Amino acid sequence: MEVHDHARAGSGRAAGDHGRARRAVDLQLEGSLPAERGVEHGCLPRPRSGDRRRPRGGLRRAGGAAGVGRRGVSDPLPRPGWAEQDPDDWWRASVSAARQALAAAGGPAVEAVAVATTASTVAVLDAHGRPLRPALLWMDCRAGEESELTARTGHPVLRYAGGSDAVEWLVPKAMWLARHEPETYRAAARIVEAVDYMVWRLTGRWAGSRMNAVCKSNYDPRGAGFPHDLYERLGVPDLADKLPDEIVPVGDPIAPMAAGARDELGVTGAPTVVCGGIDAHLSLLAIGGAHEGHVSIVCGTSNAFVTEIAEPVFPPTVWGPYPDALRTGRWLVEGGQVSAGSVLSWAGERLIGRPRAEIGGLIAAAAQVPPVEHGLIVLDYFMGNRTPLRDPHLRGAVLGLTLASTPEQVYRAAVEGVAYGTRQVIDSFTEGGVPVSEIFLSGGIQHNELWLQTTADVLGRPVHLVTGDNLTLRACSVLAAAGSGRHASLAEAAAEYAPKVRTVEPVAAHAQAYETGYADYLAATAATTGISHRLSGGRDDR
Repeated sequence: MEVHDHARAGSGRAAGDHGRARRAVDLQLEGSLPAERGVEHGCLPRPRSGDRRRPRGGLRRAGGAAGVGRRGVSDPLPRPGWAEQDPDDWWRASVSAARQALAAAGGPAVEAVAVATTASTVAVLDAHGRPLRPALLWMDCRAGEESELTARTGHPVLRYAGGSDAVEWLVPKAMWLARHEPETYRAAARIVEAVDYMVWRLTGRWAGSRMNAVCKSNYDPRGAGFPHDLYERLGVPDLADKLPDEIVPVGDPIAPMAAGARDELGVTGAPTVVCGGIDAHLSLLAIGGAHEGHVSIVCGTSNAFVTEIAEPVFPPTVWGPYPDALRTGRWLVEGGQVSAGSVLSWAGERLIGRPRAEIGGLIAAAAQVPPVEHGLIVLDYFMGNRTPLRDPHLRGAVLGLTLASTPEQVYRAAVEGVAYGTRQVIDSFTEGGVPVSEIFLSGGIQHNELWLQTTADVLGRPVHLVTGDNLTLRACSVLAAAGSGRHASLAEAAAEYAPKVRTVEPVAAHAQAYETGYADYLAATAATTGISHRLSGGRDDR
């Protein structure tokens, strides 16, 4: 089961979905920006990505979908930098999509369910699990001031987060609620991640994923657990009481699915609910396993970069290293571009004005424009920067426009700008001591060949495209297979369900042009930082 709200940018076609847990059900909640999100389900899960609505899909042992269902969910954007959604809509969409998928699969009995969601999508609930206000989505960046306050504490647990909590994370959002909606904060019995809410709906238990707790709530699995003293210093001394009652390692069984949930979803059998976690982070399990040096980049509305390392490193330019977040004894490292495919959707549909059905023609025309020679630089900071700059107040820009600039040139420059942002993250990994030997791409990028090839060209290295697959849903299948006892470990299940990939080589003739373009991108970032801060209402660097 996957619950998320990433849009997949590209041609607008849905990607194929794979996974392979026997008799497991995946639920995916994802969508487009800013339109509607949705839910995907599958029996032996295999939902699909890239669509404005969500499928719920199941995987056959050979890797094909046994059944897919889809249901859309709306997501209001009440003001710039804010993004919200009704948690009850997640469940209603899940019920509809699950029933569609199970019917398409022939109504099989279900053995296990694993849940994955976007991180930092925060539900605010009363004692009965009813929403007190709309959930704050992952992309909501209203808590910028609160994020900066976390950096000033110097608390030792923040060394696992690069020195501060990001604007998107649960703790700054809880701080914002306590400061700006104090009555709602006081009334909230639970302030939890979307994955916690979905597990509660499935089992009746407030059981949190150790991955989400470590990565987004400063939980220390090797120390005191939730940092009560940090929360107190941040003005939310009772936050730990509002978080899940128990924290469960990824891949461990949580509880049987509750009878009421089975009835609503139309599930037969007595499935076990297995602990999942963050959609993009779990993708490491779906590329054959989390091997040293393998980096998974899930490319959609945003780009999420994850890898696992044997020994910790502590550069301030990454998120992490997170102890035991995915596998016990290992360290998870994260990077990200908060705007990626969404920049391309903005350029093609909003700025240039092409209908979604005609974007393929725009991409083909832009592919004929020589790299960099158009004289344009696009900065991809439309919603700020996750890593390596960790600056929510940066803003996007298009530099170098003339009256002769064409739509195709502008779109190509946008693609290049997103690819430069990808290189900036990968460079921060290698410069920070995080090994990068193989890069795996998945998500909406598979529908935009220009974006795909430009990424390989700008990185200057081969990339492996997971073809026709939603890695998060495949990961849910891995979790369900391991958690139900069909495989002895996550590593064994991951190896069994490794996807097919296509290797994309960089074009050597483009190397010098992109070196120049990347240098200009970095220089433009530095030159516009001050004005970005002033325009966004953030820091004033004068």
